[in-house]
Amino acid sequence: MFYKIARDLMFCADAEKSHHFALDSLKALQHTPLSMLWRQQIQPKPVTVAGITFDNPVGLAAGLDKNADCIDAFAQMGFGFIEVGTVTPRPQAGNDKPRLFRLPEANAIINRMGFNNKGVDYLVENVKKAQYKGVLGINIGKNKDTPNEQGKDDYVHCMRKVYPYASYITVNISSPNTPGLRDLQFGDALLDLLNAVKNEQLDLAAKHGKYVPVFVKIAPDMDEVAVQQVAETLLQSKMDGAIATNTTLERSAVAGLKHANESGGLSGAPVRLKSTEVIRQLRSAVGPDMPIIGVGGIDSAESAQEKLNAGAQLVQIYTGFIYQGPQLIRSIVNSL
Repeated sequence: MFYKIARDLMFCADAEKSHHFALDSLKALQHTPLSMLWRQQIQPKPVTVAGITFDNPVGLAAGLDKNADCIDAFAQMGFGFIEVGTVTPRPQAGNDKPRLFRLPEANAIINRMGFNNKGVDYLVENVKKAQYKGVLGINIGKNKDTPNEQGKDDYVHCMRKVYPYASYITVNISSPNTPGLRDLQFGDALLDLLNAVKNEQLDLAAKHGKYVPVFVKIAPDMDEVAVQQVAETLLQSKMDGAIATNTTLERSAVAGLKHANESGGLSGAPVRLKSTEVIRQLRSAVGPDMPIIGVGGIDSAESAQEKLNAGAQLVQIYTGFIYQGPQLIRSIVNSL
């Protein structure tokens, strides 16, 4: 009830202003008695994936807490794991505003944020201050003004910074809001990047005495041939897993709705089936062993189970969480 009232009030205001107000409130209150407003106990349903034991299979997707300001607040809601970022080596403002749009008739959001964040050093300081001891993923990207040819340097830089503090690291090459970024998903560009990431991972594992798995986040806007090619590169470069999928550029499911023609990535219910199909194709291509985290349009226990049935071992929520609040976590976990 509290969340529904708060959401209805925030939905009366600009989407990005509401987003920042919510995060600022969580940050300010997460270590006070008022955290009882969102705190909930979730029945443990542990699952081990990539050598990591998760309290439950439902995680927070990257993009909501880009700077790791609210880790403890999201932990109090009962997430089985939390992914922060996307973070880049240097702070960047992102794209021009407005850049975040709600499509409530479709339970969807369009964003063209553009990796707005305060930089990897700021994020690491927040991670170090957090009380959370659970599974933390850190999602890394490249700065907008870094040419793709030097993109691997940005990813390696971020890896070095976050490696001591991450349970796993996600290489984000699939945001549609950084020009040319998705070009890194294919062919020699992808293999070159992932080989550099793998070499750095092994060096860091030796240096820190621990192995931190690396996942690669991919887009939903690929046909089966492209998914097969990505899968082959993931296997060839010995990546630890994949996160499928990011937002879509497809608009057919929201045609005619207000904001439907805004540029950017569409998330929420309209991407559900497309994301699930990519997971199914990816699982077929990589075989039974590679971990897959399913994300895209999960807004119910049924849609979460759909991702698991398609081949994911874990799921993440974002847009469904915005529309429904923390009760969605409980609903999914209790049903599994």
